[in-house]
Amino acid sequence: TGIRSRFLTRYSNFDFLRLAAAVAVIFSHAFLIAEGDQSREYFNVLNGQQGVLGLLGVFVFFAISGFLIAQSYETAPSPWRFTAARLLRIFPGLAVCLVLCSFVLGPFVTSLGIAEYLQHPRTWLFVIRNLALLSDDESLPGVVFVDNASGTVVTGTLWTLRYEVYCYLMVLVLGVARLLTLRVAAAIFVVAMLANLLNIDDAIGARYGAALDHLGIAGAALKEWFDASGFLWLMPAFAAGMCLYFLRDRAGPRNALALAALAGVVATVVLGKMLLLFPLFGSYLTLHLATAPGIRLPAIGRYGDFSYGLYIYGWPAEALTVWLRGGHAAWYEVCAGGLVIGLALSFLSWHLIEKRALRLKPRRAAFDASLLVQAAD
Repeated sequence: TGIRSRFLTRYSNFDFLRLAAAVAVIFSHAFLIAEGDQSREYFNVLNGQQGVLGLLGVFVFFAISGFLIAQSYETAPSPWRFTAARLLRIFPGLAVCLVLCSFVLGPFVTSLGIAEYLQHPRTWLFVIRNLALLSDDESLPGVVFVDNASGTVVTGTLWTLRYEVYCYLMVLVLGVARLLTLRVAAAIFVVAMLANLLNIDDAIGARYGAALDHLGIAGAALKEWFDASGFLWLMPAFAAGMCLYFLRDRAGPRNALALAALAGVVATVVLGKMLLLFPLFGSYLTLHLATAPGIRLPAIGRYGDFSYGLYIYGWPAEALTVWLRGGHAAWYEVCAGGLVIGLALSFLSWHLIEKRALRLKPRRAAFDASLLVQAAD
């Protein structure tokens, strides 16, 4: 049996694009935290209230993730190594963030006494439920940063993490079943896009929930954790990234297609379909910027991978900023404070937590050796 060598191609532009997506999320959230809504967010105003820049940042994250996660599994097709790598990438940094929010930020801001705060069950459930990716638990006892609709939210970005994990599980299942191919990825993309375009993603989610109602306690637990409609909404961007990974050697990044994709993004804004069609055009544009040989974005990866840390710390950093200003601050003050504090925390998170956790991944060489043994047998 022949063995095909696998090489993990490193595209340095991904580091900059992921950090830019995290900054876009912080920019949009600054309006939500400072003003209680995002109707005056500049990009939202520009596109006629179709969506904020931060949502496009989320799509960019998922498109990049689809590309890199497909590459990760195909490069080292070991379910154990893949699972360990994904868990180590998400949960150590998240666990520390939640503990800091609950037991450092919370006691600092709460209107309750420290003893009452620490004895309150919600203080502990906040960590447990968010670590389980049940991101509907966003507040802490007595913690109010600002007097508006978003004033009690401590972690407003964690809602996407469960969908990211869904995508990891999907890749794992496809990989084990030997279905991690361009055809399958393209089929997933088409089905998810049609579900969103036909506005049946919510109906599918409702039917899924109704089916689980018949499964008792297990069904109720799965229903709480797995959100089918949200998964379908973000799936096209991830699946597009997977498709473009499998197509990377066939076509490669092309400037003409990138210009067409840019024109497509502009057209979707004009047609009022920006969020629905961004995964189609925006994903190609994103991955063209990431992989085109002639494009050199700032090589920030030399200092570390701060995008995940900035994403999870950005909201609490912005919320703390407005609280320190007495509960009243302009959006740009909230944004600036969130970036400064968030970048500092993401720097520490990467170098003290995330990078060290990733060193615990099973060594690829061990799996390569096992493949050689199997081939010899």
